[in-house]
Amino acid sequence: MANCEKGASGSDVAHLNDSSSSSVAKIQKWKGEGRIVKHTRIGVWDEYVEVDPDAGRMSITATVVKKYEGVLGSVPYLVRIVKDVLGIPGCKLQTFLFVGASLGTAVVPAATLWLEGQLVKMIEGVIETRTIDTHGLLLICAGRLACTFAQHALTNTTTKAENTLNARIRRWFSQHQFGAYARLDVPTYGLTDVQSKLEASADDYFDRTVVWQTLKKTMGIVSSVAQLGGQAYVLMNALKGQKDGLLLVGVTMISHTVPLLSQFKVFAVATAWAVRTRNKDYVKMCGWKKAIRQEKHRKEIVAGNLVGYATSEFKAVTDRLGDDNRTWYEVSRSQDAHINAWTIVKDVFAHLPQIAFTISAFRRPANMPESLAALGLVQSAASSFAWSVYEMVSRTNGIEEQIQAVRNVYELADIPNVVSDGTVAFPENGESIEAGIALEFRNVSFKYPDTDNYALRDISFRLLPGQLCVIVGSNGAGKSTILKLIVRVYDPEEGAIFIGGHDIRTLKLSDLRRAISVLFQDYTHFPLSIRDNIALGDPTGSGDESHVRQAARLGGAESFIEKLSDGFETYLEPPAVEYCIGPTEGSKSLSGKPFDVTAVRDCAGMKTTTKTELSGGQMQRLAVSRTFMRSIVREEASEVGLLLFDEPSASLDPAAEHDLFDRLCELRGNKTMVFSSHRFGNLTRHADLILYMNESGIVESGTHHSLLEAEGEYARLWKLQAQAFI
Repeated sequence: MANCEKGASGSDVAHLNDSSSSSVAKIQKWKGEGRIVKHTRIGVWDEYVEVDPDAGRMSITATVVKKYEGVLGSVPYLVRIVKDVLGIPGCKLQTFLFVGASLGTAVVPAATLWLEGQLVKMIEGVIETRTIDTHGLLLICAGRLACTFAQHALTNTTTKAENTLNARIRRWFSQHQFGAYARLDVPTYGLTDVQSKLEASADDYFDRTVVWQTLKKTMGIVSSVAQLGGQAYVLMNALKGQKDGLLLVGVTMISHTVPLLSQFKVFAVATAWAVRTRNKDYVKMCGWKKAIRQEKHRKEIVAGNLVGYATSEFKAVTDRLGDDNRTWYEVSRSQDAHINAWTIVKDVFAHLPQIAFTISAFRRPANMPESLAALGLVQSAASSFAWSVYEMVSRTNGIEEQIQAVRNVYELADIPNVVSDGTVAFPENGESIEAGIALEFRNVSFKYPDTDNYALRDISFRLLPGQLCVIVGSNGAGKSTILKLIVRVYDPEEGAIFIGGHDIRTLKLSDLRRAISVLFQDYTHFPLSIRDNIALGDPTGSGDESHVRQAARLGGAESFIEKLSDGFETYLEPPAVEYCIGPTEGSKSLSGKPFDVTAVRDCAGMKTTTKTELSGGQMQRLAVSRTFMRSIVREEASEVGLLLFDEPSASLDPAAEHDLFDRLCELRGNKTMVFSSHRFGNLTRHADLILYMNESGIVESGTHHSLLEAEGEYARLWKLQAQAFI
């Protein structure tokens, strides 16, 4: 553990080997805050545990108040979400049905218990009068049947209302969540606390959103309280006239409730813990498991003839691990395999009702039949009562985290972006930017989040409208970073960037990005069809089929797209919308006939593989086509005045690169263009400004001719690359 030293209460510990299977513990103090962390070595695993420093200092009342004060702070969000759910079309009636049926279901056990109490009174009357009230007995039986039918009907109504509500809430929730996700900029999305909120708000349990889970849990608590209150009231009234009746109730309820509640660590001490292994053999074993199971490694394993080596290596590490080849969960379960005190308590409590009945019988032998009838009533109600208590504590125990998840859902929409929006419209006064946009960097420095080294340091250059700038240099010199700063993916830490004479931080983000067309080196392809991927280049347009095809042709992608089985509707990595479960191919039925997933998969039109493999060059042509869609296909292309291309030919062969440069020159027209590359091509000959960069920033700048005459680093690298083609 980083920054740990042995604490004052620690003792000397023997040297621990990686393969040690014994459990050894030592106390360590975390530097800087005086916090005590317990380190335990179990087999190949190291466990670090910190106990809540306030444990034992606060009273039970203070602990409970502290635990639930967060719930009170989140109540406004619960009220807000109830209002939002009631405002969803068609949800108001379904909500009332759900609430009414849930409360009705909670009342049925109390009604059943009341009928059982009437039966006990009838038995007492039979014992005293030796006569049976047949009419009353039939009414009790009919009432029991009515409660059973009512229970089923109410449960069915609750389930149907729940399914309908969840579906409608899911639709509303998905729209809210999608918008909250989409509005986050790159640096904000990468923040740790934002990622935590995203994960918590996205938590689904069996396709139930956090919104529905919270509402259901809240309603469950209300129902449990109603059920408990009804059962307790009916039971107390049924036995209040009997001697030792209330004692019998108390003892029986405790005997059923305490063992169930023992499963909850209601007053357990809070801990923070971490577990890891430094054992080289275990880590290597996990690495080989991952490598052999992932498809991306399969080609190298097969082509490199690594099967035998991988198998022998895996056998060697597993043999060396021996009995220490256990996951942490296996280890923790074995550590917990000891006698549980609550198990003994549970068995003892199970006998309490009989003990109480025996004592009552010894004290009042004449009342034994009455006590026996009461015992039957109490025991039949005890399990239901105990389960109601268990459910109430269970739901209450997790309500704080549940409401916090709902709070995250709403707070996502209010998280301020790190890159703030400007207020100035661009271009101003409807002026045309078809002839290009002026671009200037003034002493710009930038480093990426969570890094100490500058990606750019004191960068300055200026482009006039319509000029071509080519940035060349090695990988990691900051070429891509310049383009990201221009479109405000990030903001510089020092200096300023000007577009058309305006500081870009003052411009409206939507206007700025509408005026720029950009292709990044680390481009991505969306999990959509090829057609949709290209059409995304023009997010405000209609994505007309002819425009998409024209963009693909200009990007050099149309020819290979048409050869794909689904053409423009091909999904490179389709979302999981197909499921196929059953015996593996080649399996046989009990009688020896073929029985596997082949037939159902073929009938469903599923392919053996749903992943389409394209080369790096083909993937890059798709990305270029998307840029063409924005920059030239649309009739409103005059909205774009600045073109940014980041290594667009990195994966292309020389012929394809030459064709791309010709199309880019045609595309450019009078627009300003910034083009980055680590290769020197024909485009550099026509550049108005060439920036040669390395890790220290801009080393040389000028035109191609002036840089060759200067005989600096640019000239040296140009000659080296030129010699490769001589």
